[in-house]
Amino acid sequence: MPRIVLGVSGASGAMISLSLARNLSSMDIEVDLVISTAAERTLSEECGSDALAKIKKLVTRCHPITNIGASIASGSVPVSGMVVAPCSMRSLAAIAHGLDDNLLTRSAGVQLKERRRLVLLTREAPLMLAHLRNMTAATEMGAIIMPPVPAFYLRHATLSEAVDQIALRIIDLLNLNEPCAQPWSPKNE
Repeated sequence: MPRIVLGVSGASGAMISLSLARNLSSMDIEVDLVISTAAERTLSEECGSDALAKIKKLVTRCHPITNIGASIASGSVPVSGMVVAPCSMRSLAAIAHGLDDNLLTRSAGVQLKERRRLVLLTREAPLMLAHLRNMTAATEMGAIIMPPVPAFYLRHATLSEAVDQIALRIIDLLNLNEPCAQPWSPKNE
């Protein structure tokens, strides 16, 4: 059974992490969850006071961010990859510069050193030069930078539909199974 690490940092866009956890769970994929303190607040602010409890119910394991000795902090523990959704600029900077100062950034560093998939849903606008340089550094080390931009051409009727499409695109990037996101299809094909 595939196993994924889901890191949730304090940037806006917490509903994407809930959609990811829900979709991965429905695909029988094990999920190890690491949530920053700022992400706990963002989940509550953006998704409701019960959001933290909801996401914890959807995952296989939940690790405290301070537990640097958790299994997912070691490259010897086989996982299929990691997603940080959303990924704050603080978490991006720590990952881009190898600052393994908590379990989220350590787990991301492990994915890079083991040459596994690491998808970072960087969330900030507008971007300053430091953000762009950190995205470049993370990309050069093998991370996939995927800002959570909706597929406007699909004309989703609700925000929830757009978020689910983003979550499914992330899952497709992990190459765990057959593609599951709705693809672009020109009308005249």
